Amino acid sequence: MGGGAAKMPVAALRLVLGMVAAFGVAAAAFPVPAASRTNHYDFFITETKVTRLCREKSVLAVNGQFPGPTIEARRGDVVVVNVHNQGHKNITLHWHGVDQPRNPWFDGPEYITQCPIAPGANFTYTVLLSHEEGTLWWHAHSDFDRATVHGAFVVRPKLGSNYPYPKPHKEIPVILGEWWNADVEKLLEETKRTGGDVNVSDANTINGQPGDMFPCSVDGTFRAVVERGRMYLLRVINAGLTNDMFFAVAGHRLTVVGTDGRYLKPFAADHIMIASGQTMDVLLHANNNATNGGRYYMAARTFQTNPQLTVNNSTATAVLEYAGAPPSAAAPELPALPAVGDLAAATAYTARLRSLATAAHPADVPSRVDERMVVTVSVNVLPCGGGGAPNSNETCEGPINGTRFAASLNNVSFVAPAGVDVLDAYYSSVGGGGVYEPDFPDRPPVAFNFTEAEPATELWFTRRGTRVKVLDYGAVVEVVFQGTSILGAEPHPMHLHGYAFYVVGRGFGNFDETRDPATYNMVDPPYQNTVSVPSGGWAAIRFQATNPGVWFMHCHFDRHTVWGMDTVFIVKNGKTPETQMMPRPPSMPKC
Repeated sequence: MGGGAAKMPVAALRLVLGMVAAFGVAAAAFPVPAASRTNHYDFFITETKVTRLCREKSVLAVNGQFPGPTIEARRGDVVVVNVHNQGHKNITLHWHGVDQPRNPWFDGPEYITQCPIAPGANFTYTVLLSHEEGTLWWHAHSDFDRATVHGAFVVRPKLGSNYPYPKPHKEIPVILGEWWNADVEKLLEETKRTGGDVNVSDANTINGQPGDMFPCSVDGTFRAVVERGRMYLLRVINAGLTNDMFFAVAGHRLTVVGTDGRYLKPFAADHIMIASGQTMDVLLHANNNATNGGRYYMAARTFQTNPQLTVNNSTATAVLEYAGAPPSAAAPELPALPAVGDLAAATAYTARLRSLATAAHPADVPSRVDERMVVTVSVNVLPCGGGGAPNSNETCEGPINGTRFAASLNNVSFVAPAGVDVLDAYYSSVGGGGVYEPDFPDRPPVAFNFTEAEPATELWFTRRGTRVKVLDYGAVVEVVFQGTSILGAEPHPMHLHGYAFYVVGRGFGNFDETRDPATYNMVDPPYQNTVSVPSGGWAAIRFQATNPGVWFMHCHFDRHTVWGMDTVFIVKNGKTPETQMMPRPPSMPKC
């Protein structure tokens, strides 16, 4: 396995040149940098025995690591990852936060842009970096596999360029996640069979470890050794399947400088709130007076506002330890984290995210809008049979007798195809061929008080479908995600593949199309790929559809995606070769 700015291996060079030839695009037009800036990785997905919470179980892992290896690159590089599936099930990988310009073929979501990699097979992803700079990550995008198949994706400035803040002495990936004692594959199968909710995780984790607060965990607790007076960059990633998280480091204020592979105006914070799927870059100055023997806890705790949900409210810990600190029997100091349901703390933190908006890192917020969408984000129910009349032979564990849990966008509960992926269907027929319907609604089908405490029961029900939104190349799109309180108000981390977007507005209650746009930040809104829709509120995003292809949009809580809180944007080709999707590579897996 290679990394950093290693020279491009001959096999990888042949692959990229072959792609250029196969795509029929002039080398100057193909967004591939010089060979010296291409990095190659081999990922071997295997079943690996892991012990947590006094129990050993077999999990899917990459190169025997949980979390998996860190990918390192520089802005504009190409990363080639050869994935060898030596596990027992189909799998795909996604490069979270990478726009993949004109290259949806290697984006990764199962049955959206590719058929899965079968056991015993391998598939090579070509990951094209463009404007991303900061912390991204990679993860499985099939079933619940990303519980253990994930890792950091670090994109540094180009050689000769600098960070827009003091260069850190060292960088420390901090991956927040969850651990189930149960087999997550069986957990998903049981959820699908019963129609019930997913069992709560047994622990939150930092870099795969629950930490000192859990049994049989002290020896594995992640430890970071720092030198007094040095500056460190914590690359914080929320890889959790079901939770947003609060995170803090005892005895140290954090300076937040980036999110989702883009820079922010720096600000100091005692804690951060990071939604599932998001990344945060934070600077830590190792300047504490070495109380508690020079050892401090990093800690993470769930953020969730829905009182109807059972949540894991435990605290995961890691240790920040000053080099040369004398041995001490005292426990490290714990930071003060907000309570699990502290909506005010989460809101105050998120409101401080602002784009850097400098000449080197401008904020180019679209002022005009061509396509306006208001999209309700809901947890719902379906009849026990799955979409038609209730099946008297089934017993389901939904919130109403004879129902199963579901989820929707604009009351469409998305069903991914199984025999072909959406991208292949679009590319081959440019019309869906019965695989999808190009009529995703721009407005909710029924208007009601979306955020009232107890919506009428008849509003709980949704309908299944594979409805997608088709956009003209170059169109400026505004999407207002409107949360609902059906089955309880909660935040939803909405992630869009293929694009970053400006989060121009947020608020509570029902979005008012006359009043609320006047409150938008059109100067320096954060530029993200995952936005946390406020609990009982709304979030507005804008982007220009200049990346042709098929791009998944979904809630990053995995059970919500499985239940149907997702859809697809199909962006048409432009009129020039440089604005058109690349042709289908011959190596794509077959269904």
